[in-house]
Amino acid sequence: MGEVVDEKIAYAYMVECADGSLYTGWTYDLAGRMKAHNSGRGAKYTRSRLPVQLVYYEKCKDKIAAMKREYAIKQLERKDKLRLVDAFQKDDKILNSRSISEG
Repeated sequence: MGEVVDEKIAYAYMVECADGSLYTGWTYDLAGRMKAHNSGRGAKYTRSRLPVQLVYYEKCKDKIAAMKREYAIKQLERKDKLRLVDAFQKDDKILNSRSISEG
């Protein structure tokens, strides 16, 4: 018998908090995770920094890849995270193909 493969799409993401700080995480459900963050049920870090706004995300092949990407992003200096966000947002405006509804 073969190995069971999880076919869910995982995402690494960054949100900007109300105080201007950035929080990085991973999820299978971006819209649901944004709702959780903004209702105070998300990460402990974001609870006191509401509201948060999704500023960056990328699809990953699975949970492990998303967790590795989350870790890699967390290791970046703030200026490099902001460059990543800026490039993502410029790309988003050009392609107009990334649309995540918050509800």
